Amino acid sequence: MEETIIKSIDEIKPFLQRDGGDIEYLGTTEDNFVKVKLQGACSGCPGATVTLKAIVERIIREAVPEVNGVIAVD
Repeated sequence: MEETIIKSIDEIKPFLQRDGGDIEYLGTTEDNFVKVKLQGACSGCPGATVTLKAIVERIIREAVPEVNGVIAVD
């Protein structure tokens, strides 16, 4: 499961990096929430929540349906 999550995040990275941001995978909780850290321009962006839920979470959950959601960690 973790390998597939990392591959999904790697697919998202170029889009975030193009806008000066990035994302780092920090692990998965016992209840299957993926922890990530938004970096660069993404860390303070007002649209980060939308990016996290509408893009990152959707892509990860499509690849790994067992994932319950994505949590941004500072």
